Amino acid sequence: MKVAGVMSGTSLDGIDVAIVEIRGRRFQMEAFRCFPYPARVRKAILGLESVPDLARLHFLLGESYAEAVLETCRGAGVRPDLIACHGQTVYHQGRPAQFLGRPIACTLQIGEAAVIAERTGIPVVSDFRPNDVAAGGQGAPLVPFVDAWLFRHPRRCRAAVNIGGIANVTILPAGARVDDVIAFDTGPGNMVIDALVERHTSGKQKYDRNGRLAASGEADRELLDKLLKDDYYRRPPPKSAGREQYGAGFLRRLRARKASGCDLIATATALTAATIAKGILAFSPQPVGEVILSGGGAHNRRILEYLAAFLPGARIAVSSEYGVDPDAKEAIAFAILGYETWRGRASNIPSATGARRPVILGKISRY
Repeated sequence: MKVAGVMSGTSLDGIDVAIVEIRGRRFQMEAFRCFPYPARVRKAILGLESVPDLARLHFLLGESYAEAVLETCRGAGVRPDLIACHGQTVYHQGRPAQFLGRPIACTLQIGEAAVIAERTGIPVVSDFRPNDVAAGGQGAPLVPFVDAWLFRHPRRCRAAVNIGGIANVTILPAGARVDDVIAFDTGPGNMVIDALVERHTSGKQKYDRNGRLAASGEADRELLDKLLKDDYYRRPPPKSAGREQYGAGFLRRLRARKASGCDLIATATALTAATIAKGILAFSPQPVGEVILSGGGAHNRRILEYLAAFLPGARIAVSSEYGVDPDAKEAIAFAILGYETWRGRASNIPSATGARRPVILGKISRY
């Protein structure tokens, strides 16, 4: 079965489309494209303040996702049987909080699937997180199901780390069964670094290519130590994070330090690596021998150097060494999750999300 996985992450850099041929437990990627968000669309998502604008963006992104899939199909000369679209997260609160007298956990991803199905003529699986939240989970992380599928090893303990806007880790003990998998968001990935880079370069750069700006600065150890005292990093999993923790308020806190732009970028880069390492060391039941990186942060040499220093006993590798394109990893993951949904199979991991039971993820929109 051919499935188009569509992913747009917390970093808001754009839409990733991976078309994947899935046969049993094997997959072959047939095409992959990235479509940057237009600046005004990105600005509209970041500045969402009204219900009318939320509704308009919900349908606009549906059009954008459909166009991205169709363009990828035309370029590769393939047509998928199914589309699996994560949508754009605009709010995520994995832990219940009091609202109108009741404890409520919630999550919201936008990008209307009915529009995608109508424009493409292909059925769509979308809105993956709510079923897990309804079952008492945090709705994240969901990729650990795929990490276990791809990377578990009978004799080695591995950690699969995706560094997107938020960084998350899947710890796969040697010979792990699904119930043995430990996974959680470790903290910021690229989103804080990217925001600082964009400000420092007056919008000329959207990210720190190869970690060059971080390498030219010096991490503020006092600030880093203060940031690492956040209770989130000590809290045991399951746990999830998002723009709510690492958005505008967090950036204001960093900029209040009055450090140079490159020093702040270096500090944010060290924070990303330190919180990944801290999470692995604190919560892995076995010594981790291999750390397998994917996502945009896998290209940041400074993050890799920090991880090697913080985890001297582990081999730091990029997922391409294991046959998985690091940029396409999450789009591939949602293609696989959509495939499982289409087959009527549960694909959350309760030990990772905190759900009471395994559930089938997502909703199906048919053409």
